[in-house]
Amino acid sequence: KSLNQWVPDLFGLKNSFFFFFSFFYAEGSTVEEAQELPLCSCRMETPKSREILILADRKCMAMESVDGQLTRCQSAVLKHEMMRPSNSVQLLVLCEDHRNGMVKHQCCPGCGYFCRAVSCQPDVSQSFCPHCGEEVGKAKEVTIANGFICTHFQNSDVLPSSSSCPAPAAEVGVRADSSLGVRPSPGPDASSVPGSSRSAAPQAGDGTAAAQQQQLPAGATRETLESILVALDTEKPKKLRFHPKQLYLSAKQGELKKVVLMLVDGIDPNFKMESQNKRTPLHASAEAGYVDVCHMLVQAGANLDMYDDDQRTPLMEACENNHMEVVLYLLRAGSTVTLKDVEGFTCLHLAAKSGHYRIVEHLLSTGFININCQDDGGWTAMIWATEYKHVDQVKLLLSKGADISIRDKEENICLHWAAFSGSLEISELLLKARCNLHAVNIHGDSPLHIAARENRLECVTLFLSHGADVFLKNREGETPPDCCSHNSKAWAALQANKRERERDSRSSSNDIALGEEQVPIPCVNSVDSEPYPDNYKYISENCITSPMNIDRNITHLQYCVCKDDCSASICMCGQLSLRCWYDKSGCLLPEFCREPPPLIFECNHACSCWRTCKNRVVQNGLRTRLQLFRTAKKGWGVRTLQDIPQGTFVCEYVGEIISEAEAEMRQNDAYLFSLDDKDLYCIDARFYGNVSRFLNHMCEPNLFACRVFTTHQDLRFPHIAFFASESIKAGAELGFNYGDHFWEVKRKLFSCECGSSRCRFSSAAAASLQADSTPEDQRHANTSPDTSSSNGPPCPS
Repeated sequence: KSLNQWVPDLFGLKNSFFFFFSFFYAEGSTVEEAQELPLCSCRMETPKSREILILADRKCMAMESVDGQLTRCQSAVLKHEMMRPSNSVQLLVLCEDHRNGMVKHQCCPGCGYFCRAVSCQPDVSQSFCPHCGEEVGKAKEVTIANGFICTHFQNSDVLPSSSSCPAPAAEVGVRADSSLGVRPSPGPDASSVPGSSRSAAPQAGDGTAAAQQQQLPAGATRETLESILVALDTEKPKKLRFHPKQLYLSAKQGELKKVVLMLVDGIDPNFKMESQNKRTPLHASAEAGYVDVCHMLVQAGANLDMYDDDQRTPLMEACENNHMEVVLYLLRAGSTVTLKDVEGFTCLHLAAKSGHYRIVEHLLSTGFININCQDDGGWTAMIWATEYKHVDQVKLLLSKGADISIRDKEENICLHWAAFSGSLEISELLLKARCNLHAVNIHGDSPLHIAARENRLECVTLFLSHGADVFLKNREGETPPDCCSHNSKAWAALQANKRERERDSRSSSNDIALGEEQVPIPCVNSVDSEPYPDNYKYISENCITSPMNIDRNITHLQYCVCKDDCSASICMCGQLSLRCWYDKSGCLLPEFCREPPPLIFECNHACSCWRTCKNRVVQNGLRTRLQLFRTAKKGWGVRTLQDIPQGTFVCEYVGEIISEAEAEMRQNDAYLFSLDDKDLYCIDARFYGNVSRFLNHMCEPNLFACRVFTTHQDLRFPHIAFFASESIKAGAELGFNYGDHFWEVKRKLFSCECGSSRCRFSSAAAASLQADSTPEDQRHANTSPDTSSSNGPPCPS
């Protein structure tokens, strides 16, 4: 091993001061324990009184260890200065012989005994101290004020062992702690300081310390720190005083000598600079990248996790300014990596935003970072890396499992930000990772809208080649071509695509919703020449054509007072539903009961929670990419163009809300859906409806209906929301069970064509039932009621 770094470790002692020099051994290996190496740090000072001399009977206090036996030196003392080999050993009054032996490292810094036995003497061929490994012939004495520090600057090949001390210190009352760990500054217990994690050594099994164990980067050279000692000897006045502000300024400039002088002079390392946002010297040195100054401040008692006025920590400053050595040091020293600043930024956000790949990689390797953590704007590290076009970081985050579907507070996903920044490479990476090209934000803008508005021609071309809808309208009624200048190349590309799709629309419709939904619903027919259905008015919300007296009074609403995303169980709206049944992705929980499903009360406009809280799903409208298609036997049907996880909200049954009396008078009852078990009101999608009016019956359905309340809580008029009862693959037809009552009425007119092996209403099933029927059964069948006024399928219960 070779010595490649050393930095002073500051301690304050009553009536005196001294330095202990910590050495860090590296070259491909790490220090297994955060312990202080037993290097000799000879100490001398003049006692304030003669009592110690009287106690010592004016004789040398050195204890000799010879062949396992302890003896005390009886030589007379000529000088009254006191010495000791380390801060673990009491101060000693020594004779000249032992004074010279102290300088030559013959006194063990662990037990304080002078070992002169043959087994303890250095080998002739290895003229180094058996306790600290320093070369005896190069011992150097440096005088500072009334004391001196004995130290060395040579490499060490042998580390000391506690076995070199032959007898226990307890026999003479000396504390024989040879493990001189990293120590806090004097004063209150360091464990009481928030964020302090410095200790004598990491405990066995401490996962945090093990995870943060890193090799320290190279710090100041030994020549630099040696010059500090010389400066202390020649420059420091006995009564030197500094203003605390100077410590901050010197830390910011990396003036290590001045930092040492001021810490020795007792300046608080946690001093907050009022004019600099209450930042501490550790903030300043971490921001500037001075790892040696950081170490000096930490050893003097600087709080690793001290906040400034923006709730920034020193580690955040190092991460944002790409100082890898400081990041490694602060993490090893115990800095908390998961803290957030006033804007919700973590260290990962700051490093990702600034494009510091190595720091992002290292932070993720610690295992303490949530890669999908969102700041106050809802942005993740992936979103920041995308916006600032850090391609390598995007690749890294994707490889580590970053979620590309997370939405910010305006419901943008990563692809929106890739379109905004105009990064073709990142856009391709996201699309390859199956990012939703048709996702829209709260303004109704798709990534194609954003790319068009920003005139990002390459992204526009890429999105169009992947099937982006050029006809999609946002909340303002704008299509992507409407968002860009007519003189731009992006507009020309959009117009060309628009003309091409208009030619193709002769055999298909690009959007049967005509822009009413947040995602387009295309229509295709590869079966016959039937044009897409247009004998109704497409609406995205229920309508009324006669007075219904729905209670929409806001003062009658029960609401929550949550100040966040309603994740807590105390949310009033969740309690109205028995509990909140949605997970963070908006899917129903697996334990949700489908038969009969409980009523779901979503948060409403009287609530205090976020607009994007987890208890708002159905009110956000249709988000799943669906397609109307012509079936071979059932007319029109609906299928999904994307995979749908179980519990996902798919669509709402939308139409005209009418009374039972009105339903009795209508001739076509094919689109009626009861709102409750009492059949007082129902929804008729014959003249006004959405895509759900085309959902076919399935004896083994993949959708089920649930009553949901959003903008009002009038129990007579719930929303009928369809959720996925199982995971559904892209391309599969969607359907729900119309109910037995429907088939009791309609089986005389037509049979079920769902194709299920368990179908009870197919022509084959009817034939089988007919063959098994008795004459009595047949006579009973002839008395079936008139079906002309049936009100259609009841709501599943």
